[in-house]
Amino acid sequence: MTTLLVIAKEPVPGRVKTRLTPPYTPEQAAALAEAALADTLAAVAATPAARRVLVLAGRPGPWLPEGFEVIPQRGGGLDERLANAFADADGPAVLVGMDTPQVAPAALTRAVRSLEDGDAVFGPAADGGFWLIGLREPDPRLFLGVPMSRPDTGAHQRARLRGMRVTTLDTLTDVDTADDAVRVAAQAPGTRFAAALTALTAPRPGNGRSSARPSGQGGRKDERRSGPPDGRANGCTPAPTNSPDDRTNDHTPAPTDCPDDRTDGRIPAPARPAALSARPREAAQ
Repeated sequence: MTTLLVIAKEPVPGRVKTRLTPPYTPEQAAALAEAALADTLAAVAATPAARRVLVLAGRPGPWLPEGFEVIPQRGGGLDERLANAFADADGPAVLVGMDTPQVAPAALTRAVRSLEDGDAVFGPAADGGFWLIGLREPDPRLFLGVPMSRPDTGAHQRARLRGMRVTTLDTLTDVDTADDAVRVAAQAPGTRFAAALTALTAPRPGNGRSSARPSGQGGRKDERRSGPPDGRANGCTPAPTNSPDDRTNDHTPAPTDCPDDRTDGRIPAPARPAALSARPREAAQ
């Protein structure tokens, strides 16, 4: 029978879901990652398979259910780690990442059964990557050299399967950005992930404010002035910086919102944060 593989990272703050920060803190992003991983493992546990294997970067935690073998990820780039994961499976295998907590056992069951009379199964992701891949006869050459974390990653990987009998599953959204998180939680409201997101965005007792607000989801904050009664102030409030790419610290500050308010004392409302741009994901994120 087929082996079900989950490739994942230990949900440690600062090491997972870094594109969720901001608006979430590293601890909040790790909590969302843990919930997404727990949902994925639960779906895999409910799917018939010969073996269930967690291919992990890090150490297992209380989120790991019974019935899983744990093996370390091997290799440098994601292409190498995928190739080695299939090699360790030693036979037909289906691999899924930790970024799609909305995945259902029915979809995984279809993937497993498709290898009974097919050569491969492929689950495309909305960002241009893929959320699942399965092979009846794994071959490292099908992964090595495939460019990862790009908008055309899925196209390159799918091209490696040319000439095979391939079953294509429904396209799913990976949780890479705050907007992705809101979208996926709405699609799967009964998941641990949706509950974790709701807990993070629920108003705090006593102040009516949420603990974190995804980009593009909130309104304008209430602005109070502490200047004299005639409205004059001694300075201005600059607009917040926007940095959609969390892989770099070279944030470019947005222009100040007060061209000459030192003379008239008016403090403009802060600019609305720009929505985080979608970027292709790695399957192990």
